Amino acid sequence: MNRHNLQSKPWVLLGAGGHANVVLALLRELQCEVVCVSDPSLLAQSVPVWQGLPVFDDATVLAKYLPTTVFLANGVGFVQTPEPRQRVFDTYAELGYVFPALVHPFTWVAKDALVGEGVQIMAGAVVQAGTQLGANTLVNTGARIDHGCQIGPHSHVACGAILCGTVHLGTHTFIGAGAVVIQGISLGDHCTVGAGSVVLHSHGNHQGLVGSPARVIPYTPKGTTT
Repeated sequence: MNRHNLQSKPWVLLGAGGHANVVLALLRELQCEVVCVSDPSLLAQSVPVWQGLPVFDDATVLAKYLPTTVFLANGVGFVQTPEPRQRVFDTYAELGYVFPALVHPFTWVAKDALVGEGVQIMAGAVVQAGTQLGANTLVNTGARIDHGCQIGPHSHVACGAILCGTVHLGTHTFIGAGAVVIQGISLGDHCTVGAGSVVLHSHGNHQGLVGSPARVIPYTPKGTTT
């Protein structure tokens, strides 16, 4: 599933927020050496050390570490909008840096699951046979993804969410905490499913869905207001 030897190179963590804390704990659990964190906002606040790691900005990371000498971990979460997390991933990937997939040891991932670069699968998650996870996708704590699901890049299946069999999700899809998407459903790009919702029907691009059963609401990209 993961073609990289995670302990073969030191790691640089990008971002120092709440999600970065979880990623750092996972890296340390996997016995990966983390050498620094890149977060310009901390430097702007004159914070030189975070969680025992020296704090750099992106320019310092690029000058100090060549793409062949380190692995990168995306510590930017997908809470308000997917763009900041994708921007970090794309910027460094285009320069040749590698984001190996991170899988918590307390998960179950089928051996034939296809897990893209930069995917993060957190504690207690289940990823069943035949599933495909697109690059930079986040499968959060306790999420369950059943057989044959296909999830587009830069998506987020939040804590405790359930995707039943053969669910297809487009790019930038957000499935809220505790939401359920029943078997065979397809959702297009940039869809958002509210926490606790139950999705019974397929929908196209740019749809906001809430409730049980889920109903369409006027689409507002996460992080903006109407």
